[in-house]
Amino acid sequence: PYDRVPPHRDIVATRIDALAALTTSPSGSSPGRIVLTTVAAALQRVPRPEFLAGAALSIKAGDQLKPETLFEYLGRNGYGRTGAVSEAGEYAMRGGIVDLFPPGQAQPLRIDFFGDDIESLRVFDPLSQRSTDRLDSITLRPVREFRLDARSIELFRSRYRELFGAGSSEDPLY
Repeated sequence: PYDRVPPHRDIVATRIDALAALTTSPSGSSPGRIVLTTVAAALQRVPRPEFLAGAALSIKAGDQLKPETLFEYLGRNGYGRTGAVSEAGEYAMRGGIVDLFPPGQAQPLRIDFFGDDIESLRVFDPLSQRSTDRLDSITLRPVREFRLDARSIELFRSRYRELFGAGSSEDPLY
């Protein structure tokens, strides 16, 4: 907690994927799970299951999705906007095309919009920009383990003031 250097996006994505898998039970299996981990990992704070349940966005070719809705989701869940996608957690837009590199994926994907309709989902090579494969669907998950919205910022600041007194604009943590 309070480490000023956050873990790399791929590490966070791997944890989020694992936690999301623990919150859903595969069809035909019992609800119980066995998790083998280290003591240090077990002591780390992780997001509540409710955070993960409401944070996934499933996209299918042929679905209707306003690009603005996608951009709101990406911004709210830690994705960074760039000119060209090169690493996990980034997205770029050019006209009706959105390039997106979901964490946990080997390669980025390209979403072709026609208005509010998703025409296609394609995997592409970030160096050559050529499509390599088509996808029927993808489930996007957050890039960070917390929500950075006005409510969570105010909650953090109020608890900070309770514990440490008045915050200062010079304190980078505050």
